[in-house]
Amino acid sequence: MNILGIIPARFGSTRFEGKPLALINGKMMIQRVYEQAKKADKLAEVVVATDDQRIFDAVVGFGGKAVMTSTNHKSGTDRCCEVVNKIGAGFDAVINIQGDEPYINPLQINQIAELISDKDTPLASLCKPIHDEDELKSPNAVKVVFDKNGKALYFSRFAIPYLRSKVERTFYKHIGIYAYKCYVLKEVAALPQSGLELAESLEQLRWLENGYTVRMGVTEFESFSVDVPDDIVKIEKIFKE
Repeated sequence: MNILGIIPARFGSTRFEGKPLALINGKMMIQRVYEQAKKADKLAEVVVATDDQRIFDAVVGFGGKAVMTSTNHKSGTDRCCEVVNKIGAGFDAVINIQGDEPYINPLQINQIAELISDKDTPLASLCKPIHDEDELKSPNAVKVVFDKNGKALYFSRFAIPYLRSKVERTFYKHIGIYAYKCYVLKEVAALPQSGLELAESLEQLRWLENGYTVRMGVTEFESFSVDVPDDIVKIEKIFKE
């Protein structure tokens, strides 16, 4: 299967403006994400989708590929859809790679690529077991439950399921990487926001509410994202070179 890796990257952010160009251990964050994605051998090509000329120029400057997109997109999915409409001919599927995870593991990208390569999988994502009580309680860590076949049943900012009695249960945190068949990407990008999506502020609930199947893969690799400037200090300590 011919799979395109897309890294959405926008300059404007209420919590961290210009985040893609921030330096992490001596390299711009967008460069680190791009270089990690290029290590995934299941991807035929990797591009950065941006709405800002500064990011575009930076990517081209370090030898990467970039596509300019609209400033009006509300989500990475919408930005990926524009890229597919522009350069997607010949690709079967797309992986939406978070632009704020500078040390994303290429094995995770390959894992989700294998999931979306299944002819019966329209959408795919990843999750990992939760081992930390604070993470389980945090609304910033999205949780997911799925059936025996790995199909997502629901995503929530609350710990799900609620344990009414004392039973052994593994909780899973959703890892924000998505894969879509190209035709499915165009379909879900055209859907209006749904009630569940607006309630939890989770785009993937729009897909479930409209009857789409999201296949989940379980990984043990943690994801480390940069949301605010202070996160850079933490990540630099973890991945000190």
